[in-house]
Amino acid sequence: MKPIATTRSASGTPTGRLAVWWVIASEIVIFGGLLGSYIMHRLGHPEFGDYASHTNTWIGAFNTLVLLTSSLTAVLAHQAAEKKDGEKAFKLLMCTIGGALTFVMVKSVEWTIEITSGYTITTNAFWSFYYTAAGLHALHVIAGAIIMAFVAVDARQGKELQRVELVGIYWHFVDVVWIFLFPLLYIAK
Repeated sequence: MKPIATTRSASGTPTGRLAVWWVIASEIVIFGGLLGSYIMHRLGHPEFGDYASHTNTWIGAFNTLVLLTSSLTAVLAHQAAEKKDGEKAFKLLMCTIGGALTFVMVKSVEWTIEITSGYTITTNAFWSFYYTAAGLHALHVIAGAIIMAFVAVDARQGKELQRVELVGIYWHFVDVVWIFLFPLLYIAK
C-alpha cells in the first residue's frame, strides 16, 4: 500500500513530482544568484579571463562527458522503472552513481592540482567564485548519489519505482547546472 502522499494530487501532478520541482525551483534561486553575481563581477573584471586560463579545460570537459553519460543512464533507469523492471533500473542507477563518484574523484584530483599550484579560495575573487560554485555543485552531486542509492535499493526490490523518475529529475538539474558552470569557469577565458 502506497502512502497517501505519493498518490494524492490536487493539481493532477503527483505530489512527489511536485515536491521535486519545488526543490529544484529553490535550487535555481541559489545557483541563479551565485552565477548571476559571478557574471556581473566578471563583466567588471576583465582579469578574470587570465585567472580562468589556469583552469584545466580538458578535466572540465571530461567531467562534462561523465555527467552527460550519467544523465543518459538515469533516463534509461526511468524507462526500466516504467516497465516495472526494478532490477534493470537498479543497475542503471548504479551506473549513474558511478558517474557521480567519477565526477567527484576527478574534481578532487583537479582541486589538489590547483591548490598545490597556489590557486586557493583566498587567491582572488575568481578562485573564490570558482571554488564556491564548483564546490556547491559537487555537494549536490554527492547528495544526488546518496539519494539515488536509497532509490536504487528500493527499485531492485520492485518498491516505489516512481521514485526513479523523481531522482532522475533532480539528477538532470544537477547536470544542467554543470552545463552553465563549465563554460563560465573553464571556457570563457
